[in-house]
Amino acid sequence: MSPTPISVVVADDHRVVREGLATILDAVDGVHVAGLAADGAQAVDLAVLHEAGVVLMDLHMPGTDGVEATRRLRSERPDTAVVVLTTYTDDDSVLAALEAGAIGYLTKNASATDIHRAIEAAVSGHAMLDPVAATVLINASRRDDPGHAERDAALPDGLTEREAQVLGLIAQGMSNAEIAARLYLSRATVKSHVHQIFAKTGSRDRPQAIVYAHRHGIHAEEDPGRRDG
Repeated sequence: MSPTPISVVVADDHRVVREGLATILDAVDGVHVAGLAADGAQAVDLAVLHEAGVVLMDLHMPGTDGVEATRRLRSERPDTAVVVLTTYTDDDSVLAALEAGAIGYLTKNASATDIHRAIEAAVSGHAMLDPVAATVLINASRRDDPGHAERDAALPDGLTEREAQVLGLIAQGMSNAEIAARLYLSRATVKSHVHQIFAKTGSRDRPQAIVYAHRHGIHAEEDPGRRDG
């Protein structure tokens, strides 16, 4: 037997766009379009009604926009992942969507294959970002870097100094292996730090952790030096 298809709600205020996306997704194996929403409020209602695995969410819609709908879904239907599909790649749009709880961010020039991959990644709890959005996010995390201005004595949410170091390197776009090499730690130790960072900051993936780092002014040190892990 084939696995249960991924139930998807498509939310876009332009009828031709949402119906076009539905046609594309209906032709994809393993995906079932459960509903079409013209605004964010309807997207939330349909996601709850159909217990959707993913909402493919436009950002700028009349009434309840995509950011607010994403925030509501995180509260009312946390099992539903949100993949943003939009024309907007400005800092405010990217950061607002990811901070609200979106796990994927694509632009509307994404291919059908990109959208399918993003949906599959989302239901597995993995983030997929359009390269432009990823660049915006990483650049935003570096913006207004005080350049080693004195850090508050008490880090937010119980983060340790080492966890703040790791978070700062995550915000630079580094992988666990790259962080391990930079800080002279084992990959297992870095993985453990990342899990603690996610738990303490309420982040479920690296993009949300990068947003958190940006919001709290946590940046990587230029030369963290050799310390015990």
